[in-house]
Amino acid sequence: MATAAKPSHAWINLQQNQGEIMCSSCQSFTKSSFCSTFVRFERSRFNHGLRGKARKKMRRSMVKGCEWNSNNDTEVKINGGRKFYDISEEDLRFVQVLREAQSYVCLHRGNTFVLLLSAEIVASPYLDAILKDIAFLHHLGIRFVIVPGTHVQIDKLLAGRGHEPKYVGRYRITDSESLAAAMEAAGGIRLLIEAKLSPGPSICNIRRHGDSSRLHDVGVSVASGNFLAAKRKGVVEGVDYGATGEVKKVDVDRMRERLDGDCIVILSNLGYSSSGEVLNCNTYEVATACALAIGADKLICIIDGPILDENGRHINFLPLEEADMLIRQRAKQSETAAKYVKAVGERDLTCFGHNDSTAAAPSSQNGKAFSSTHSPIFQNGLGFDNGNGLWSGEQGFAIGGQERLSRQNGYLSELAAAAFVCRGGVQRVHLLNGTIGGVLLLELFKRDGMGTMVASDLYEGTRMAKVTDLAGIKQIIQPLEESGTLVRRSDEELLRAIDSFIVMEREGQIIACAALFPFFKDKCGEVACIAVSPECRGQGQGDKMLDYVEKKASFLGLDMLFLLTTRTADWFVRRGFRECSIEMIPEKRREKINPSRKSKYYMKKLLPDRSGITFLSYF
Repeated sequence: MATAAKPSHAWINLQQNQGEIMCSSCQSFTKSSFCSTFVRFERSRFNHGLRGKARKKMRRSMVKGCEWNSNNDTEVKINGGRKFYDISEEDLRFVQVLREAQSYVCLHRGNTFVLLLSAEIVASPYLDAILKDIAFLHHLGIRFVIVPGTHVQIDKLLAGRGHEPKYVGRYRITDSESLAAAMEAAGGIRLLIEAKLSPGPSICNIRRHGDSSRLHDVGVSVASGNFLAAKRKGVVEGVDYGATGEVKKVDVDRMRERLDGDCIVILSNLGYSSSGEVLNCNTYEVATACALAIGADKLICIIDGPILDENGRHINFLPLEEADMLIRQRAKQSETAAKYVKAVGERDLTCFGHNDSTAAAPSSQNGKAFSSTHSPIFQNGLGFDNGNGLWSGEQGFAIGGQERLSRQNGYLSELAAAAFVCRGGVQRVHLLNGTIGGVLLLELFKRDGMGTMVASDLYEGTRMAKVTDLAGIKQIIQPLEESGTLVRRSDEELLRAIDSFIVMEREGQIIACAALFPFFKDKCGEVACIAVSPECRGQGQGDKMLDYVEKKASFLGLDMLFLLTTRTADWFVRRGFRECSIEMIPEKRREKINPSRKSKYYMKKLLPDRSGITFLSYF
C-alpha cells in the first residue's frame, strides 16, 4: 500500500483511514475513489531505483481534476489535471477474478449439494484444503450435506488389531470387530471435520473491518444426527453380512431444518435400525440415496484420481446417454457395471426417448420431479431390488469391495454411481480429483471446470436438423417472422440451409431450433433463428441452444460469433455479446444485409473449448 504523503496545500494524503482517503485540498474523505471517477490505462515498466531493476508491470489509475507528481509515486496533485496511483497486476487480476465469479455465485447461491468425500481423500493431507473451500462456499450461500467415506480408516484399525477386512461383492461383512472399528472411524472423522470447519474469521481481518463482536465466532455451524434409517442386509446367497446395513430412509425433513438453520450437515454412513441397532452402510449408497431423497442440485464426489478415457485422456463431460453406454459395455467384465444394468433396467436410455428434464414427469417422494429419462422402476418412489426380495423407497447405489479397491476397472464404479443418480433425477454429478489443489472451486467457478461432469439435462434431445424437420422448424419461427423479430425465409431458403440448423426434439415434436452459418475464412460464424415454441419458453431451452451452438462453433475452429438483431439485443447482451460495427461482419455476409431492417450487429469472442464434448455423436 502507498505510504502517506506529508500534508501540504493541494496534495492528496494517501494515508489509510479505515478504508478512506483524505484530500488535503478539499479537506474531505472519499471512499477509495478520491474526488471523482477512476479511469484506467496501461503504464509501462518503470524503475523505482530498486537495485537498478524494473519493477513488475503496473497499471496507473487517474482521476479527473488531478495531476501526478513524478517525484513521488505515492502523492497526487490537484491542479485541474489528472491524478494517479499504482495498482499491481496481481491486484487487478484479483479484482477481475472476483468479478468473473459473480455470475457463478448467483447461480449456486441457495443450491443444495451432496458432497461425498472418498475414504482415500479423508485419510489424505488434501482434506484440510478441501474443507476450507467447503467453508468458503458455505459462506457464499451454498448448502452442503457432507458424506465422508470410512473404509480406509476401518481397514487400518482392523489391521492394527490383527483382523483382516472381509468383502463380498460391493459390501463389507461387518462382524463385531468391524462394527467397532466402523463406529470408531465414523466418530473420529466426524470430529475431525467439525474441528476443521470451526475456525472463525481472521483476527487481522476482524480488526481491519472493525467488527470486534465476531472475535470468538465459530466459522461454520455443523449438524449431525440419526438422519439415516437402515435395515440389516441379512443373509444373501448363503453369506451372512452381519451388521452391514442397507439404506431404508433418509430423514429429509430434519436435514432440511439444519440446512435452513445455516448449518453444514454431516451424514455418517452409520445407520440406525428400528430395533435400535447401529448398522454399517455403504458410503456411496448413503450419498446417492441422500442426493435422490433430498432433491440435490448436484452430487459431488471427491475421489483420489481423474476419470480417463481408453487413451488416458481426461474426460471433462459425459452426457448421461454416453455414460450409460460406457457402463453397459463393461457389464460382462465388471460386477459394478452389471449391478448398474440390473438396477436401472435392461433397456437402453433410447427406449425412453430424448425428453428434456423440464418435461412433466412423475414426482419423487420429496416432491421434486424426476427426470423423464430414468427407468420406470424409479417411478412412484420405488427403488430397486436390494437382494432379498424387498423393495426400498430411497435406496442408493452401492459401490466398493475388491473391484473398487483393486482399481482393475479404473473409476468405473464411481461413474456407475453418477449415472444412477442422474437417472434418478439429480441433473448434474461431478467426479473431482481431490489431489488437485482447489479442485472444488475450479469446478464450480470455471466454465469448463476441472473434473468430470455427468449431466442428464444438457443437450438432451438436441441434434442436427433433417429435411423431415422442415415443417417443425417453420412452425416455430413463423410467429417470430410475422412479428418482425426474424427475417422471413421461404421454404426453398430453409431447405437449402437445413444442414446448418440444430433442433431440440421432445416426444417427436420440435420444440426449439437455431442455426449456425460458419465463415471459415474469417474464423467466425453467424448465429441465427434461435427460437423456442411458446409452450416451452421460460424453461432455459434458448440458453441450451445457444450454448450448443457455441460448443459446435469452437469444435469447428471458429473464434467469434456474430448476429444481426432488431428486437432481441438485450437477451444476447446478457449472454456475453457486445455491439459492434458493420465493418466487423465478414464481407461475404455484409453483401447480403438488408439495410432497410436497420439491424444491430453483435459479436462474441469464443473461449477455447475444453469441455471434452465430442460433437461427432451429435452432428
